[in-house]
Amino acid sequence: MLRRLYHDQPDVFAFTPANKAWAEGQITKYPEGRQASAVIPLLWRAQEQEGWLTRPAIEHVAEMLDMAYIRVLEVASFYFMFQLQPVGSVAHIQICGTLSCMICGAEDLVAVCKEKIAAKPHTLSEDGKFSWEEVECLGSCANAPMAQIGKDYYEDLTTAKLGELIDEMAAGRVPTPGPQNGRYAAEPLKGLTSLTEYDSGKTQYNASVQLATDLGDTIKRIDGTEVPLLTPWIAKASKPAAKKPATKKAPVKAAAPKPAAKKLAAKAKGPTKPRTMKAPRKAGADDLKLISGVGPKLEQTLNELGFWHFDQIAKWTKAEIEWVDDRLKFKGRITRDKWIAQAKKLAK
Repeated sequence: MLRRLYHDQPDVFAFTPANKAWAEGQITKYPEGRQASAVIPLLWRAQEQEGWLTRPAIEHVAEMLDMAYIRVLEVASFYFMFQLQPVGSVAHIQICGTLSCMICGAEDLVAVCKEKIAAKPHTLSEDGKFSWEEVECLGSCANAPMAQIGKDYYEDLTTAKLGELIDEMAAGRVPTPGPQNGRYAAEPLKGLTSLTEYDSGKTQYNASVQLATDLGDTIKRIDGTEVPLLTPWIAKASKPAAKKPATKKAPVKAAAPKPAAKKLAAKAKGPTKPRTMKAPRKAGADDLKLISGVGPKLEQTLNELGFWHFDQIAKWTKAEIEWVDDRLKFKGRITRDKWIAQAKKLAK
């Protein structure tokens, strides 16, 4: 299936303040230079907030992670869990159409969606509240036919039941997810034939449905205020270390450095600022994005620091790399991606 960006895009995207804090917290899970690993969680959060992934959202995530736009678009277009077109404001219904569900009536459920929502998948209903699509196996074969609506599964469906679910949601109510024919989970339709001792004392719903009911977020848009930020490592890192009682020590006079020590100290004095330029040469700036690992955001940062040409980067010493590294968003990238070697080749 060809997946493209939707033709009608909004102008801008921004995370809500709470979602922004959540996204920044997710980035800190990964070591310096590996922040791109957070791309799927951040895209998913953007979709949770808006309902679908817009081009501005994809570009916003790319900028947060200092990735090229195309790299983030590749992820968004590869995984079918990302919706690249508008979805219903109330719910997007995904009908499982694979073998078990198909032979148990999935095609009839699709017919209900065509009748009550829209004749074609990925099309909004007239009131804009619903959309639908047929998807591959959702892994609930014992409860076929079934559909995923929002974040939860609705199983053991009939055409009449699916129609009722859509009407309930249209009226502002959220039906309880899980089996819709009275089953507790995925036990035989005629009741348990083994492990019967576990049938007594069970909770009202199975664990999955119970959690969905407790959270109440089945078809809710997530703005970040629903639950505490799941970034406990930040709070842990921010706790001040317990202070030990101060003990007075007699001042120790530093010995005068020996001549050899002076030379070593000069060598180990730390980062050194490279030669920079206020503007590119008359011929124009080099396209620093040709260096693997440099995206539009990094190129802008390098220009702001005074680096416009490949031969500038090719001449950086170890101490100068350290200076530049301290001023980049993600440390370690220069050495990891071998900028110097690349710049030397590009300069030639």
